[in-house]
Amino acid sequence: MVLEQTKHIIIYTDGCSLGNPGPGGWAAVLNYRGKRKEISGGVRLTTNNRMELTAVIEALKAIKTNRKYKIVINTDSKLIVSAFNQGWLEKWEKKNWYRNRKDKVINSDLWIKATELVKIHEVEFRWVPGHAGIEENERCDQLANIAAQQPGLPADAIYEKEKESDIFVGDDSM
Repeated sequence: MVLEQTKHIIIYTDGCSLGNPGPGGWAAVLNYRGKRKEISGGVRLTTNNRMELTAVIEALKAIKTNRKYKIVINTDSKLIVSAFNQGWLEKWEKKNWYRNRKDKVINSDLWIKATELVKIHEVEFRWVPGHAGIEENERCDQLANIAAQQPGLPADAIYEKEKESDIFVGDDSM
């Protein structure tokens, strides 16, 4: 099914980390009624999944909320597509952001933000293969990588705080 650009906001998103964890970048390309907007940013220490989620969050935050839009988000993150399309988020939310009795949902701070923003609009998530020549996806990948390489990146405060508390308890890196 081909969507009419005049009726939908079409978004492509991507995230990266140079090392996992490492400096990270996110990017989105938004298309609506023939207008195109590119946004991107980065942080000094994070993970790929956090940047993939941040790209979705920042794209949705860039949309005016004076009305409800139909939005299609194209991402190469199967995790994001599955979480939204297979009902994982509803299950996690009911369990107070735990996957089971003992395991907290990783990146729950970002999943909560994304869930709140998705409720504002009518959002559909679609998976696109990464590095497959899809112009907008390739552009997001390029922008995210450029953002991750910028000097003086800000902290991903929640990630860094959580990593700090993992120094000895459950830290497999020692």
